[in-house]
Parts: sequence; C-alpha cells; structure tokens
Amino acid sequence: DVQLQAFGGGLVQAWESLRLSCAASGLVLDDYVIGWFRQTPGKEREAVSCIVAGDGATYYSDSAKGRFTISRDNAKNTVYLQMNSLKPEDTGVYYCATDVRTYTACARADFGVWGQGTQVTVSS
Repeated sequence: DVQLQAFGGGLVQAWESLRLSCAASGLVLDDYVIGWFRQTPGKEREAVSCIVAGDGATYYSDSAKGRFTISRDNAKNTVYLQMNSLKPEDTGVYYCATDVRTYTACARADFGVWGQGTQVTVSS
C-alpha cells in the first residue's frame, strides 16, 4: 500500500525554522517525484516545492526561494523540507504528495497520492 506521512509542523515565531518530513511506504522515494503543498483557509492549495527522481532537480515557489530547501534521504526513504526565516504568510497545512508514475517532472506530475497534512503556524 503506497502511503505518505507528513510531520514536523508546529507553532513557531517569525524568523525561526522548522524541518518537515515526508516519510514513504510502499514505494522507493528516489524513483518518484515528491511535491510539498500548502493549504490555507480561503486560498487555493499552493505548490511550495518539488523534487524529482534520480538527479533530484528541485522546484521552489517564489516565496520559498532562498528560504526553503527540499532534500531527500534515500536511506530513510524520506523527503525533507527545511523551512528557514519563516514568515506569518507561511502559515498553513503542509502536505506531501507524489505521482504514482516513476520519474515524472514536477511541472507535469499528476499528484494523486497525498499524505496527511501537518500544521505550520508562524506568529508575528
């Protein structure tokens, strides 16, 4: 059974950091694209970051560039999102997701498998 589990969120103050984790079971993460998404009440779900299989090319939203880093630990079958210099606008529920197909590009992925979200709240 293919499952993703996101965890690591919490309540922090602005300028602090968090590291989110996306742990996978039923698949080898190194073979799949993984995306991080943020859902905020009243707003559309937003793609925050993405890492592709193999060479690990990455994508970041404009707001995430320079502050967030996505990475993969193949030994732990886990993808991380390091979130530095957090801002109140980073607040939301963060989800990780993947395409059931292997070796897909971030821009063309069909994210059909989603993990349970983890709440990130950044206070001013």
